[in-house]
Amino acid sequence: MRDDIGGGRDITRLPKAHLHVHLESTVRPRTVRELGGPPEPAGPFRTFREFADQRARVRERLVTADHFRRVALEFCEDEAAQGTRYAEVTFTAAAHGERVGSPEMPLEAVLEGLAEGSARYGIICRVLLDHSRRRPAERLRRTLELALRHDEVIGIGLAGDESHPLAPFADVLDAARDAGLHLVHHAGETAGPASVREALTLGHAERLGHGIRVLDDGELVAELRERRVPLEVCPTSNVLLGLVPSLREHPLPRLRAAGLVVTVNTDGETALAEEYARLREVFGYGDTDLAELARASVEASFAPEEVKARLLAQVDGWLAAPDPA
Repeated sequence: MRDDIGGGRDITRLPKAHLHVHLESTVRPRTVRELGGPPEPAGPFRTFREFADQRARVRERLVTADHFRRVALEFCEDEAAQGTRYAEVTFTAAAHGERVGSPEMPLEAVLEGLAEGSARYGIICRVLLDHSRRRPAERLRRTLELALRHDEVIGIGLAGDESHPLAPFADVLDAARDAGLHLVHHAGETAGPASVREALTLGHAERLGHGIRVLDDGELVAELRERRVPLEVCPTSNVLLGLVPSLREHPLPRLRAAGLVVTVNTDGETALAEEYARLREVFGYGDTDLAELARASVEASFAPEEVKARLLAQVDGWLAAPDPA
């Protein structure tokens, strides 16, 4: 079977890990309509605030446990169809709990939906809980408490406008690290190298959400290369948010050329196989390049070693299969 874009092996059959995807951004347009109205425009957005406000309007349509279970189940179905075999999906549990007046329900319902979807569609899903930098540290503390109650939650992180520093959250982030949770923050998306350094130091970041601005600082690039800190790069999202003028001008090839660990993700703004297909079309990436990116996503994940080994073998199998061309 050939790809629709650019020939080569079928990208939907390439086993992948998806590391940077917000559950609330993956809600199907039909589901959004059924939960209360037509979806808002998908961009491009003039500002990050405009994007965040649009996503907030989608989140407000999630009210009952059935709503949260449904979007989690549909997430699994859609990801499996894209060739995702392992996902670390981000969810803003504490904010939803406050909004609907039930602190535990949204996360519990999402975990139920992911468990059902994993069994039905053969995908492994684990959860990262995020917190807006604009919101109080006390909510992040509640996020940490939620994370520690569920084995399926493997980490927490800060998201949103990077003009709000990490310093007010340092104590909670220290506690999360000491408790054995993974830490992954958005950094180098809407701000530059100083934000990335803060994420690495105060935030104890093990991966960087986006990280596209690291090329502004050669010393930072060298440090990230030496430490093998993975970047969760989301090309289409960066274009939709106006952070990069076009996909052709996206720094992903330069990040790879600098020897950095680059993984391909969607932010929830597109489908993962489509994102890989765009790289094939725009940058001329062949199957070997795409397989390298898929391997990087698996190796950068927080999956158990046996899961990583199995997925890496499957990526090798995809590349070893005869080219249908």
